[in-house]
Amino acid sequence: MKILIVDDHAVVRYGLKLAFESHGHQVVATAGSVQQAQAFLTHTNPDAIVVDINLPDGSGLELVSWSRKVSPTIAIVVLTLNDGADYIRAAQQAGANSYIVKDAPLTEVLAALDFAISSPGSFSSKTAFLYENDLGLTAREIDVLHLVNLGFSNSAIAHDLFISLSTVKSHVSAILQKLDVDNRVKALSKARERGLIL
Repeated sequence: MKILIVDDHAVVRYGLKLAFESHGHQVVATAGSVQQAQAFLTHTNPDAIVVDINLPDGSGLELVSWSRKVSPTIAIVVLTLNDGADYIRAAQQAGANSYIVKDAPLTEVLAALDFAISSPGSFSSKTAFLYENDLGLTAREIDVLHLVNLGFSNSAIAHDLFISLSTVKSHVSAILQKLDVDNRVKALSKARERGLIL
């Protein structure tokens, strides 16, 4: 996957570049500002963009919104120090696919990137679950819910998440129970109302 990294700290950009490239991705450019990122995004046509919120010439969330309009299918990960429900909601509304804080382990950053690439149209944030998931859904149930939203069958979900078919069925059953609905369509509708999926 071709990735554009946007962060105002050169050390962070360099570290992310090394990490992503060591996991088989191609970093086509790194940018330190909104203006640079817009120019690179237009000319390099990346598959994914990893962006900080705090940039010297504007908000990374404005860049997220602009990027989503330019490329509806691009994977967008917000990687930032800002850890709060308002920021997470704003990132989701702007069109991001994943939201993760900078003190997260590298494995979680890579997982957030993989999620954004594989699940366009969905949104994931472990932090968001802590702030807003008052329905009692587990992080794994949220993962299953996102894949149901993408139209995955139970067997496809099992394959994607490396779990058994019976485990998927148990998760789906738990989701329906916790959302107090009797089918997937109603579950997705209620999840959208609560901001758990787009």
